[in-house]
Amino acid sequence: MKYATYIKQIEIDSLWSGKKHILWTLDPHVNILSGINGVGKSTILNKIFKSICTNGDLLNHLQKGVHITAEPEDATHVRFDIIRSLDSPMLDNETLNMVDSRITSALDFQLYHLQRKYLDYQVNIGNRIISELQQGNADAAQHLSQPKARFQDMIDELFDETGKKIVRTENEIRFSQIGEILVPYQLSSGEKQMLAILLTVLVEDQQPYILFMDEPEVSLHIEWQKKLIDLIVELNPNVQIILTTHSPAVIMNGWVDSVTEVSDITI
Repeated sequence: MKYATYIKQIEIDSLWSGKKHILWTLDPHVNILSGINGVGKSTILNKIFKSICTNGDLLNHLQKGVHITAEPEDATHVRFDIIRSLDSPMLDNETLNMVDSRITSALDFQLYHLQRKYLDYQVNIGNRIISELQQGNADAAQHLSQPKARFQDMIDELFDETGKKIVRTENEIRFSQIGEILVPYQLSSGEKQMLAILLTVLVEDQQPYILFMDEPEVSLHIEWQKKLIDLIVELNPNVQIILTTHSPAVIMNGWVDSVTEVSDITI
């Protein structure tokens, strides 16, 4: 497999039964799709996502009419993650019984799987730190530990007003609040949403990833919306963000030039 570093261009034929044709040239870092309700932002994002949703394969698109040009152009696969905005109810009790009785929503289920990825991430980083220390590379070992520490600092800073702090002696994510220990499923919807986004980015391990986000500002306080892109880019400088939004706050911290209107890419 040869992985792409980012997506350069997306072409969608016959969006909405042949009435629209989309040609979108992407920035390697941040791409924000905007437009009025019903213009097709989420439809475009879902078309792109579905076209690569089988193991990130760029060569065998499941979704007809979607053409993706990546960098480098001979890349066969892309690493990707997707964040959806709605904290919807779980579909069935069978799924709930398979995991944890405290899980009551799709966002909880996403956090459950992210906890597993977080554990794998820590094992991987820990092994690499040990290897560097054995070779006498203390600076390299320290560098490897920084993203996790920064992630924890970010969450503590965001949750400061409610007095929640990550318990740093635990391998799984737990929070302390006035002497009580909380699990992620006990957080508010906005806290869960921000935790899911930043945890998703952390476990990407600073590799080139495409991060799809469909209206990630839902449930987020306006101050968190303004910080969102900056926090993501800090945790993974190699991520390419492709998101839809209705919120002016998301672009306030210098991202206005990253906005594309649906009408600008419609032929």
